[in-house]
Amino acid sequence: MTVTIAEQVGAMRADQPRRPEGAPLSPFEAEQAALAANGAPTGIMAVGSKLGDVELLDAHGAATSLFAAAGSGGAVLVFYRGVWCPFCNIALRTYEAALLPELAKRGIPLVAISPQKPDGSLSMVEKDDLTFAVLSDPGNQLARALGVLTAPSLDALEAQLAHGMDLSAFNADGTTALPMPTTVILDGDGTVQWIDVHPDYTTRSEPAEILAALDAL
Repeated sequence: MTVTIAEQVGAMRADQPRRPEGAPLSPFEAEQAALAANGAPTGIMAVGSKLGDVELLDAHGAATSLFAAAGSGGAVLVFYRGVWCPFCNIALRTYEAALLPELAKRGIPLVAISPQKPDGSLSMVEKDDLTFAVLSDPGNQLARALGVLTAPSLDALEAQLAHGMDLSAFNADGTTALPMPTTVILDGDGTVQWIDVHPDYTTRSEPAEILAALDAL
């Protein structure tokens, strides 16, 4: 049985050094706590709304589009932050192992989308041995349309820079905007049939949840 995303995140955290009692939260811990407390944003695209086609880039930088990747029979879209995000790596590896085979039985493609440059998408594919479409959305067109666009806190950005990671260098448009981790089930004409938004980026839609939602439609 495949270990859940939540279990893998828990194990990863258990391996990290513990914060001394009474010590302040790190910038990342503070950001995660605030995101969890704030919950889902207002303005998320409602079920029944149609998502328009947009131009995207595949992992080799070739032009494609949402509808070309999704096909005519519906698709599962997974929005993630980037190859630099350990929680994203856990999620996409789990989707490859536990979700993709079940979607294949149903004839439903899986498409992962981030705002990073295509070389980041290619690194994600190669590092995690992914066999589904991993696409770049320069400018976060889809995340903006879905109402799930956000950005790291200033403290988190400064902490990233202190660790040698410049998010604006990873994103294709040079900004620090990111999608909240989100799973969308589209039907054949691009209508949103299910949407699951995770403001706290340490959590994700579990494969079992996605499959249950798909089978209930």
